[in-house]
Amino acid sequence: MRETGFPRADVENDFLRARRRQVLSRLAHRLRREPDDVNLILPFDDVISALGMRGERYLGLQTIALDSIVGTVDSRRDFDRRFRPTSGRVRERWERLALAQRKGEPLPPIDVYRVGDLHFVKDGHHRVSIAIATGQQTIDAYVTEVITAVPAKGIRRRGDLLLKSYERMFRARVPLPPQAYSKLTVTDPWTYAELGEAVEAWGFRCMQNERKFLDRAEVARRWFAEEYTPVVRMLREADLLGSGTEAEAYLRVARERYRLMRTHEWNDEVIRRLREER
Repeated sequence: MRETGFPRADVENDFLRARRRQVLSRLAHRLRREPDDVNLILPFDDVISALGMRGERYLGLQTIALDSIVGTVDSRRDFDRRFRPTSGRVRERWERLALAQRKGEPLPPIDVYRVGDLHFVKDGHHRVSIAIATGQQTIDAYVTEVITAVPAKGIRRRGDLLLKSYERMFRARVPLPPQAYSKLTVTDPWTYAELGEAVEAWGFRCMQNERKFLDRAEVARRWFAEEYTPVVRMLREADLLGSGTEAEAYLRVARERYRLMRTHEWNDEVIRRLREER
């Protein structure tokens, strides 16, 4: 839309255009039958609860990409995921700040929390909304980085937080280095619970056989090295991984192995029977 040359009229148009985009986006999501939470702003407290907080550190003033801002510390829901106004309630303040900006008045940097590559607004929601509505790509922000137990990678909507929550609980039960966790990915949150049970059962059998106590870290380390890694290698060679992740394949064939053979051991006969049952 071309500007009128009248700052007040232009900011009114900017706000109305942002509201129309929000309504049209919501309608498009409904017509595409996407999950209801796709366009909802991510709540910082829920994200941190799912990921588990380890600590934080202040990084100071930085320039950050606007498309990395996906959430808020505020409990109100005045803006959607792209910081478009969800109602007319914020209009007065929105237009007042936008008008000041058009007149050349400097707006202070916003305050954000950084979780992985994502940013959550502590102060400055209207400034973010105005910046996006007027086509800016970046914004100045005072950044505080939050360190979490589980990486924020893969969070696109609120529904993803359940998966992250189960992943965090799995990591508490099965302590492993980051490179090992990168191989233990699943698509169904409940699979993390099943995998944790499988590791603990393997550890119990190991302790029974060796007649000695092993702590969680030792059980996890040995399970990954002596059970998971060689079994996945065998499944890959036998073309039994399937279309899911390797962790999902491990659990699937482990369950099937026990049903067929009533054993927790792996050998050529187990692989042969599993291939026949495919």
